[in-house]
Amino acid sequence: MARLRRRAPIWSKDSYGPLMLLIAGTYVIGTVASHRWTISLLLFAQIGTVSYALRVSHARTSLRVLAAVVFLLALIAGGWNIFAHGTTFLGITFFASSVLYLLAPVSILGNLGRRGHVDRELMLGALATYLMLGMAFAFAYRCVAAFQPSPFFGAQGDGTLADSLFFSFVTLTTTGYGDFVPAGNPGRTMAVLEALLGQLFLVTAVAKVVNVWSPKGWANKLHSPGMASPPPEETTVSTNSPSTEE
Repeated sequence: MARLRRRAPIWSKDSYGPLMLLIAGTYVIGTVASHRWTISLLLFAQIGTVSYALRVSHARTSLRVLAAVVFLLALIAGGWNIFAHGTTFLGITFFASSVLYLLAPVSILGNLGRRGHVDRELMLGALATYLMLGMAFAFAYRCVAAFQPSPFFGAQGDGTLADSLFFSFVTLTTTGYGDFVPAGNPGRTMAVLEALLGQLFLVTAVAKVVNVWSPKGWANKLHSPGMASPPPEETTVSTNSPSTEE
């Protein structure tokens, strides 16, 4: 009798469920962040989110070492941003936020690619990757807005972090409302890249699901003891006997 595989509860430490909550929390902070200390708080929350993502996705040692270096730089940038003036450290803080949310999906996608079946964890991991990708581009847009001399959205100014998050997900899903448009490069080039990555991710995710998905119960039916096995193929044996006809 086949042994059933135990599935971890959705809110256990081995599930992508808590990661979804952490991502949602950083998104909420991002929509209301308007002061330096709230932006630094967002960065600190991201460090915890990415740390959990690396653990639950069983990140490789090399990726963990790289993440530790990024964590240290992010802590320094976030702490300095609270007391600094001007846009330099603000831009560095957003750059660190973008790198963090690009780092975690690399490990998550590697973990999902090793799964040979479609389950709840694969769906949650794919959704987490998609959300982090959209937020990473939003932080990258804010980084560009902090460093370039002209307003990022032209006549509409640089916008808020909430505006950048909205614009990023509209671009990622190729919805294209048109209420926010980058005034020039590198913003426009980044938006094109995000739209391409968004479509590529969806196509790849669907292909993965189709490749490993099978209706529930099929495997059990095929291997059930009561299932009749297909009849053996008939074989023709040639005796090469001499003909009896005269």
